[in-house]
Amino acid sequence: MSTRARILEVTAELLADSPTGEVSTRAICQAAGVGQPVLYRQFGDKGGLLAAVVDYGFEQYLESKRARVPSDDPVRDLREGWDAHTDFALAHKSFYRLMYSTSTTASPTAGAEAFRLLVATLERCAAAGRLRVSPVVAARMVMSANVGVALMLITRPQHFDDPELSHQVRDAVHARILADPAPTPSAVAPVAAHLNALLADSPTALSDAETALLRDWLTRLSP
Repeated sequence: MSTRARILEVTAELLADSPTGEVSTRAICQAAGVGQPVLYRQFGDKGGLLAAVVDYGFEQYLESKRARVPSDDPVRDLREGWDAHTDFALAHKSFYRLMYSTSTTASPTAGAEAFRLLVATLERCAAAGRLRVSPVVAARMVMSANVGVALMLITRPQHFDDPELSHQVRDAVHARILADPAPTPSAVAPVAAHLNALLADSPTALSDAETALLRDWLTRLSP
């Protein structure tokens, strides 16, 4: 592990364990086994160090996102993306808390790529006819809910200890943004046949010509 990476990981761990959310550069250097000149040469100042810690956490997260090959089912990819996000948070608690902490700053691009990758998946859902809202709106809903659940699991484990919570919130959000798949011909056919049979014996408000036309259409849809 490089000196830079060791300093970043030590900083994340010390900040996560600090009851005040603060840690001195002296403590960081001592834990990382480096002198303060090395730290300042690498990061400029403490603010630069904190920004680098956040970016480093996002880079670790994005490595797994970039490596994923999209399947032919965008809805499945969306579900797996949610679960992968939660799994990363639980496996990298120190970095994750900093990534979404309001007390630290990141570069303007931090997190932007993660959002773009999510939008791309949702655009595939939209192209498949499975999205109720725009991809950007859906991405905002998914990301805010996913981050919220992950943070609660990490920071409030005594209250949020249900292992199924992430899946429950995921399914609730997805139910709001995702549309049911369009009926396939195999699903339409038996319904059309049943309605055609009913029309043969039941009077309707349609004229004879209209009924005949409707029954012709239903016959074409029937097996």
